[in-house]
Amino acid sequence: EVQLVESGGGLVQPGGSLRLSCAASGFTFGGYDMSWVRQAPGKGPEWVSTINSGGGSTYYVDSVKGRFTISRDNAKNTLYLQMNSLKPEDTAVYYCTRGGLKPLDWGQGTQVTVSS
Repeated sequence: EVQLVESGGGLVQPGGSLRLSCAASGFTFGGYDMSWVRQAPGKGPEWVSTINSGGGSTYYVDSVKGRFTISRDNAKNTLYLQMNSLKPEDTAVYYCTRGGLKPLDWGQGTQVTVSS
């Protein structure tokens, strides 16, 4: 059974930082691209970032380029999202997903709230 468990969300002031983690199990983690998708209140899901299976290629939505960094540790079966210079518009539930633009599986999500 595929399991994706996110952690690291919380309340942070504008300009602050958070690091999200996603512990993966039930599949060969190093064999898949992995992504982060977010959903803000009242809006549909928005793709945020993808990292390829080996970790050598990364992709970001324009609104987070230069502020967010996706990474992975295939030895630990863990995906990360370092988020810096956070803005109120980054407030959303963040989901770890298996795959690229068409996710195969989703985690349960972790809430990120950016507010003063």
